[in-house]
Amino acid sequence: MIETIKEALRGSHQDFTVGSLRRAIVLLAVPMVLELSMESLFAIVNVFWVAGLGSAAVATVGLTEAMETLLFAVAMGLCAGATAFVARRIGEKDPEGASASAGQAILIGLAFSVLIGLPAAYFAKPLLGFMTPDTTIVENGFGYTTIMFGGTYSILLIFLINAIFRGAGDAAIAMRVLWIANAVNLVLDPCLIFGWGPFPEMGVTGSAIATTCGRTVGVCYQIYRLFQPGNRVTLRLNHLKPNSHLMREMLKVSLPGMFQYLIGMASWLMLSRIVARFGAVATAGYTIAIRIIIVTILPSWGLGGAAATLMGQNLGAGKPERSERAAWLCGFYNMIFLGLVSVVFIFYSESLIRIFTSDAAVVEVGKNALRLISYGYVLYAYGLVLVQAFNGAGDTITPTVINIFCYWIFQLPLANYLAGEMGPNGVFTAVTLTESMIAICGIIAFRMGRWKTAKV
Repeated sequence: MIETIKEALRGSHQDFTVGSLRRAIVLLAVPMVLELSMESLFAIVNVFWVAGLGSAAVATVGLTEAMETLLFAVAMGLCAGATAFVARRIGEKDPEGASASAGQAILIGLAFSVLIGLPAAYFAKPLLGFMTPDTTIVENGFGYTTIMFGGTYSILLIFLINAIFRGAGDAAIAMRVLWIANAVNLVLDPCLIFGWGPFPEMGVTGSAIATTCGRTVGVCYQIYRLFQPGNRVTLRLNHLKPNSHLMREMLKVSLPGMFQYLIGMASWLMLSRIVARFGAVATAGYTIAIRIIIVTILPSWGLGGAAATLMGQNLGAGKPERSERAAWLCGFYNMIFLGLVSVVFIFYSESLIRIFTSDAAVVEVGKNALRLISYGYVLYAYGLVLVQAFNGAGDTITPTVINIFCYWIFQLPLANYLAGEMGPNGVFTAVTLTESMIAICGIIAFRMGRWKTAKV
């Protein structure tokens, strides 16, 4: 096992359509987990340094991130399409087709960058004003919002090209991209915020510049690796010539994927508003609990990403049974992992919340959130993996339909009702019931096998 983990970190060319599935999962999941950890580090580092500028600067970062919800939904949808197409071509032993798919995915990403980024950057000040009536935040923070939206290309491309690497089975390259990007951000953040050394003091705007520069350096490394001969996906300039047919086919997969993630994100935002009805204490406890949850489920996302790659490649190789076994095995491993996490949350929730706050009222809300939400983790483990497995197979419609029903038709009305009966605990209970329902619906749909005929 130790040697397999070392190989996962080094990166090597593997044929994931043959051999041990357990070994394949480790080789794919380990670098994916570390990649996701690095993406989370961006937000942690930025908030850490910006916090030294005061609450208004922190609010600017938070409000801008809220507005970027649409952008991240677009990025995740494009990632689903890119992973499915590249993985399928690799499984078919068609590296030229994989490279062509990668080139068209990049063109689509650039087009969305222009369509979203430029208008958002131009209207950054009124957009920030729409989010808050505090004129101090708007006047001092719109520069941050402008830069972040102006750097839309770096967000979309770093997500998208890493999805191409993961679909090809080169998860270690995607991991290194985030290491490089974070290293640049770690150095530039305090320098540009506080004016250390020869750098100008730019306040919260400096954080946006540091983040965008870090991601841009990461994108440059991605492009370098894509054009480097010998990789599973090797780009040439002719792959970047627009192919309208291939673009349309990729968008058929990506657009439902965008909507799928937007549904989930919008639902979480609405849940935050319901919790906010109970005041700042409830919001603080809920926020801390969710941050802890997000960090602890990163390995689960890595297992889901491994399932997506294995699904796509093995379907391309004409091995749907192996694809199915891979998804169930990833789900089983995830169930064991999240089952252990739930035990920790149930028995040590108060200690975990107290790491972040000593306010007794906030601790009470936060520990209840951790406990109640973790009760559904065993089922949620399968739901999370199967959603990504559908996407890896190119069937983005099924999880989108499941999300619409479970989040918008079931969760939001239930959370609103239970909040009136149980307070914030009603919202947390609704989350547990909803995630369990998503898992059950996902298991039923996966067994039906519609994903086996998805056209990619």
